[in-house]
Order: sequence, then structure tokens, then C-alpha cells
Amino acid sequence: MDTSTPLEGGVVLRANESLRGGGVGKLPEADGEKVIKRVQGSTQETMQSKRECELWCERVNPENKAALEAWVRETGIRLVQVNGQRKYGGPPPGWVGSPPPAGSEVFIGRLPQDVYEHQLIPLFQRVGRLYEFRLMMTFSGLNRGFAYARYSSRRGAQAAIATLHNHPLRPSCPLLVCRSTEKCELSVDGLPPSLSRRALLLALQPLGPGLQEARLLPSPGPAPAQIALLKFSSHRAAAMAKKALVEGQSHLCGEQVTVEWLKPDLKQRLRQQLVGPSLRCLQPEGSRLSLARDKLGSQGARAALQLLCQQMRLGSPVFLTKCLGTGPAGWHRFWYQVVIPGHPVPFSGLIWVVLAPDGQDGHEVAKDAVSAQLLEALSESGSSLLWSTGAEAGAIVKQ
Repeated sequence: MDTSTPLEGGVVLRANESLRGGGVGKLPEADGEKVIKRVQGSTQETMQSKRECELWCERVNPENKAALEAWVRETGIRLVQVNGQRKYGGPPPGWVGSPPPAGSEVFIGRLPQDVYEHQLIPLFQRVGRLYEFRLMMTFSGLNRGFAYARYSSRRGAQAAIATLHNHPLRPSCPLLVCRSTEKCELSVDGLPPSLSRRALLLALQPLGPGLQEARLLPSPGPAPAQIALLKFSSHRAAAMAKKALVEGQSHLCGEQVTVEWLKPDLKQRLRQQLVGPSLRCLQPEGSRLSLARDKLGSQGARAALQLLCQQMRLGSPVFLTKCLGTGPAGWHRFWYQVVIPGHPVPFSGLIWVVLAPDGQDGHEVAKDAVSAQLLEALSESGSSLLWSTGAEAGAIVKQ
């Protein structure tokens, strides 16, 4: 007997086959029939459960769902549901040209969950031309209590805030309407301590052209690691990159990493670790930097930084270091501050170094590592020095 039962997904179970320790054997026909009945029963239960779920969803908010369907038929408007949101436009019919600039979107909160687009889109269209409207949805067909309206210009968004904030959509139900802050930055934590920025950029190439900036910093966590701050050209580009990284099981450069939207408190904490003010006033001429690099090759990074500061008449740099803890394999975490008399603000941050087993002084190694990275930061273009000074000076260095 060779009975087959198709299951969902195209899987076929044959009643006279089973796996026994990796080999294929025969089942008695009676046992085979029992297996088929059990599978058929399970499949019927699954289908019944799915149908019950669909019927339950149909019973939720039927009046407004019917009103929405009637409005869609009457207006010919097109709504598309994707990834937990239902969207109109983006661009709307008849749109010509580029998408609206940043600052043209508003956030809409405090929505009753049974409200749909047939009530919201006409309301928000009163104050300006809509480019896109996105209503966040639950699996049941109710909304999640918030939406986004993107206008054709910043003026439309400003008008929506001025006119519709606290608008009583229903009695005791004032809307919250405020400027939408588009998330365009990700944090990728847990990268290898020895990873270079060039290797990171190479690994990020599959994310596409939307990546505008990548910074590699010491991770604020207790283990020796690095965190990458990624800035994208738009929220969509950042969201697609986040989706790609998470669906890739969050592995990057051979390590398990944590991919999240960059949180404001983390961003502020990392900024406080960094240098802060620009190094523009310290940017040396090419000849001076060349001499300093020669000194770096012959006498070390601290001597090269000392020479550079003397040539620029800034005074001798003074180093302060403090060991904050140790990690596995000889890693040590240091806080540092470099005071250059001719510069108004000291440079400070965190750095990981690994010490050789020959009794090296960790503070001296940390000072040399910071000096080397400050010299590297000085060689970068002035347009990115505000971030790159701290980012490079805060890199993890292996001695």
C-alpha cells in the first residue's frame, strides 16, 4: 500500500515510509493509516483554527470596515497594506518630480483604534496636498493608534500641526499632531575589536547606496568590542538596511551583532565620550604633518604628536588616563583625556588596548594608542573632523 496525503506547503507524507536512525524503513499498513488520520486531523484543526481567526477578524469593527470599502469604491483611491501598515500614495497619482523634502511629514497619535482612512485622509487633505498617508495596523484589522501623513511641502506639515493638533476627532478624543522625526541612523554593536573602518565599509556594501556615513567607536558594553553608527540618506534606506541585517541573522564581520535604531541617549553618551569641538584649528599644513609622520615611524606616536604641537605653537600635550576595567585575553579599557594648551577644550574618550605578557605599562600603551589615532584624525578632511576626531581617537587598538 502506498498512500499519500498532501499537506500545506506541498509536503507529502507517505504512509509506508519512516526514518529510523537515518535509514528508510517500512511501517505496517495499519500504523500507516493511523499516521494519515492523525495528520489529516491536525490539518483540519489548523484550517478550522485559521477560519475561526478570519471570522473573528471579520466581526471586529464591521461598520467602519464597510464604510471604508464603500469610500474606496466611490473615490477610486488605492490603499496598499505592507509590513503592518496600510499606505496611500508615496507618490500619489499625478505626482511629478522628486519626493518632498525632510520635515514634510507629521506624526498623528491618540487615534481611536476603529478609525480608518475614510475619516482621516479627507481631514488631513484639508490643510495641504498629501504625498503619502500611512496607518499602522494590527492583524485584527484595527489600527495601532497612530499614523503618519507626509505632505508635498514643509508648509503643509506646518499647517497640519497648527490646525489639527488637539482636533476633536470624537468627543474627549483630541488628536496629537506633531513633526515626525525620521529615523535614519542605526547602531550595530558587538563588532570585532580589531575591525578597521575600511573592512566595515566593505562588509556594508551590500546595503546599497543609501549609506552616507559609518563611524566605528568603542562599544559602551563591558566586553572588548566596537559599535558602528550608520547614517542613511532616508528612513526607508535605513529601514531596508536594518531589515537586511536582521534577516541575515544579525551576523556581520563574523560576529553576532545587535542591530537597533540609534537611541538618542546612546548617541548623546557616545558624543560625550568624543572630543566635542572641531579640530579645524589644529589641522596642520601638509609639510608639518609629513614631518610628524616621519617622527611617528622613527620615535613613536607620542613623540610625533609632541613635534606637531610644537611646530604649531600649541604647547606640549598632557595625558590623563584611568583604567576602567579588564576583559579576556589581556584587554584593558581606559578613559583618557589629552590637554593641548593651545586648544580651548581637552580631547577625551574611551579606548581598549591589549597588553603583552611582558609587564607593559597599560597607561603608556594607552597614551601611545591615543596619540596615533589623534594624528590620524588630524590628517582627515576638515569637513568631518567634528565626529572623526573622537571616532578615530576612540578606536580600539591592539599593541
